[in-house]
Amino acid sequence: MGFKLEQTIERKSSNPTGGNLSNLLKKEIILFGKTFGNRRKEDFYSELGVLLKAGINLKEALSLIQENQKKEKLKIFFGEMVDGLVAGKSFFEVLHGKAEFTEYEYYSVKIGEETGTLSNIVEELGKFYERKNEQRRGLLNALTYPIIIMCTAVLVVVFMLRMVVPMFDDIFRQNGVDLPPITKMIISISNFIRDYGWLVLLFIGTLLVLRKTFSKKEWYKQGIDKMLLKIPYIGSFISSVYLAQFTQAVALLTSSKVPMLHSIQMVKEMIDFYPLNIALVDVEKGVLAGRSLNASMADSKIFDNKMVSLVKVAEETNQTEYIFERLNQQYAIEVQQKSKLLSTLMEPLIIVVIGIFVGVILISMYLPMFKLSSVVG
Repeated sequence: MGFKLEQTIERKSSNPTGGNLSNLLKKEIILFGKTFGNRRKEDFYSELGVLLKAGINLKEALSLIQENQKKEKLKIFFGEMVDGLVAGKSFFEVLHGKAEFTEYEYYSVKIGEETGTLSNIVEELGKFYERKNEQRRGLLNALTYPIIIMCTAVLVVVFMLRMVVPMFDDIFRQNGVDLPPITKMIISISNFIRDYGWLVLLFIGTLLVLRKTFSKKEWYKQGIDKMLLKIPYIGSFISSVYLAQFTQAVALLTSSKVPMLHSIQMVKEMIDFYPLNIALVDVEKGVLAGRSLNASMADSKIFDNKMVSLVKVAEETNQTEYIFERLNQQYAIEVQQKSKLLSTLMEPLIIVVIGIFVGVILISMYLPMFKLSSVVG
């Protein structure tokens, strides 16, 4: 107990020479969110797996992790887990009593304790959350720069509508120039921003503040997820991210000898993506009705033909764990490729779209200038 946890664990880094931006993206930003999110779970399971494989017993390992925490809330959090073990509870019972852990984690740890493979299960859970966080960071990397460009461009357009267009409007009014329809439309938009822009900002700010409340509502999650799936390419990309998480979770559970039906039920509770959750509910009903897993999956659009075909092979050859591991690798590669392509395509696309808006504003302002020059002449 007299050494620091950092001295016992050698951290892996995919980009050891990365700059401050890379390090920032690897941190989990918690705003009105959980204090024990996926990023902390990755650290927790990875550290616990190393300590258990080093021969340290579970209680001592949790005590070491508790001592290493800087935040008082986390010290109390891990202290309660240690107290639970001291009170005679098993580790999976301790996890089951905390809302921060899912059924997926609870049953995985339970199987690990019952089969004597807890260190392996904990290590696999660490890898699961590591890959899940990596996929999340890939999504952020793909969208961050285009979003910054879009926000900057939108501010430029709003500035032109709020400051530049009214100056031209005053000139046109003073000289009594007959305005073309496109100029009238742009001036109407400018007047709307002048009169009601603050209401729009207030509405957006209110939505951001109430986002935590809305995120718990079923209709909100359904609407957001359905909207994302309908966006060209982005919908396919997000679907691949969650399918990668699904295949990795099933591979881990099947390697722990969890029945397939039970695995689907646990993964359904763990993955927070409405279209996939609905699909898994239908798959569960199909399996309970006596249908094969691949036939039940074939009825849902979110599962592509590749996955359905390989699941059929897995059922026929009894190689479920291997097939789902291969599927996970394929989807992980697909997510990386799509994230790179997404970031490459979105930047010029946004620039073109915003350029069109700026061009329309300029043309609408210069068209009446020709009439004005003839009047002055």
